[in-house]
Amino acid sequence: MNHLSLPGPHLSGSTQDLLNFAEGFSTSASHSLLSSGYDEVPATVNADSVAKLITSVLKISNKTAVSGITVENQVRKFCQAFEQLDSEESRLKIMEFLAQQDVKRKKISELATAYSNTEDPLVRSRVEDQLRQSLQPSYYWLFQKIGALPGGVKFLVDFRAQLISFCLSNLEIERTSALKSMSSQLKQLLSHWFSVGFLDLDQITWDSPCSMLQKISDYEAVHPMRNWTDLKARVGPYRRCFVYTHKSMPGEPIVVLHVALTEEIPESISKVVKHHRMVKKYSVDSHQSSGSKTGREGEDPSSCEAAIFYSITSTQTGLQGIELGTQLIKQAVQKLKEELPDLNQFCTLSPIPGFRKWLLILLQTAKRDGKTLAQTDLLTIDEAEKWQGLIKMAGNLQESDLGLGTLIQLVKTNSWMEDQNLIAFLEQPLMRLCARYLYLEKRRSNALDSVANFHLRNGAVLWRLNWEGDRSVRGLTNSCGIMVNYKYVLDDLEPNSTNYQENHKVKASEQVIHLASQAKVLQRKLSL
Repeated sequence: MNHLSLPGPHLSGSTQDLLNFAEGFSTSASHSLLSSGYDEVPATVNADSVAKLITSVLKISNKTAVSGITVENQVRKFCQAFEQLDSEESRLKIMEFLAQQDVKRKKISELATAYSNTEDPLVRSRVEDQLRQSLQPSYYWLFQKIGALPGGVKFLVDFRAQLISFCLSNLEIERTSALKSMSSQLKQLLSHWFSVGFLDLDQITWDSPCSMLQKISDYEAVHPMRNWTDLKARVGPYRRCFVYTHKSMPGEPIVVLHVALTEEIPESISKVVKHHRMVKKYSVDSHQSSGSKTGREGEDPSSCEAAIFYSITSTQTGLQGIELGTQLIKQAVQKLKEELPDLNQFCTLSPIPGFRKWLLILLQTAKRDGKTLAQTDLLTIDEAEKWQGLIKMAGNLQESDLGLGTLIQLVKTNSWMEDQNLIAFLEQPLMRLCARYLYLEKRRSNALDSVANFHLRNGAVLWRLNWEGDRSVRGLTNSCGIMVNYKYVLDDLEPNSTNYQENHKVKASEQVIHLASQAKVLQRKLSL
């Protein structure tokens, strides 16, 4: 990831601020704690030598009496050797070899037969225990031992991240099947270690360690930060930043949540991110030059009527599938209510990452089927006719597809945003289609959009769609610039969550339901 560059002329403040910056730039990249083992790794480290190490380590697990020091040293030696493998091909080979160290099926069969052939409760209890142990793959024992090492949990998180990457690559199904099974087993183990009870909730401020601030910037995936001034504002007045950390990964943010405190629920990200250095006549830059500390000083609590969750980032790919964001939001709400008792609105300003991709698939499918826009369920007949008139005036009409190909091209290139007439015309059909995408489109009975599914599972309301909510290249590429507010009504979270997860019912506002109903009418007309 790119590190922020020091914006010399923009800096002002105390000498301590400068010392913090210096500390941050002198901080080297974190290295594995596994590198300080007692035993030396083999002089020549390659896939074959590491595979031999695995075989040697797993033999120890079968011994009834073995020194804990021996186990620790051998497991550490494997970790050191694996980290020294310098090619993805070698690491994949080791992961596949390890995945083959699965359950002992013959032993399981023998134990199952013994269990079914005995009536003695004591014997059955003993056989049950043996069965449970036998149903765990051999590599599960190795993962447990790695997790007990200093730096071992981080090693396993990174190990699973690589596993996931290989599973998503173009390997044959037979090869990915065993890797996916091992990833699932490792996920189960990590989910115990990363349960909320083992996590610490921290609030990040400008006084936090510079290395942590740097990571907050590096990991920000939703609205990237441009410089240190940008970062300073996002942890300053009228802003809150909460993170989960884990004692086994010190100084490493696991999940990051950014919150804006506002008077009303914003409909545009520019009101939260790009203009955030001027809030209620409060300037971060002027506050810095006055010599006072950034933070809560200078805030007017009466102006903090809504808490806007505008970015949540899970920083560790290896923890994919382990739900931590939900708990972070719940604990952040609790902290905010303690700090600002009169705060009464909790809402997101969220991207819609899959909308434009979904829309282009619909358009391209219609074009491939030889349809005109009027023959699709995307535009009404009147809208299709008006669209042709607009692009005829612009000289863009392709007679072969009566405007469908032109629409595809404009959406692909985002060039429709350069024409005010097109912006005004496309607002109604795109908002209608976006409501359909979020409210009606499903995958396994849940919302098709991953962000929507996350918030709806939490019990939030699909509250408002915002036209031109994000006019950045990222916003246009994700969702044609549309953003959405998910509102967290605290008293309704449990019934909303239950109704969504058990009955697959989405709680939505009148605006969203109205737009989605219009889209549904078009779908029905097409099917007649």
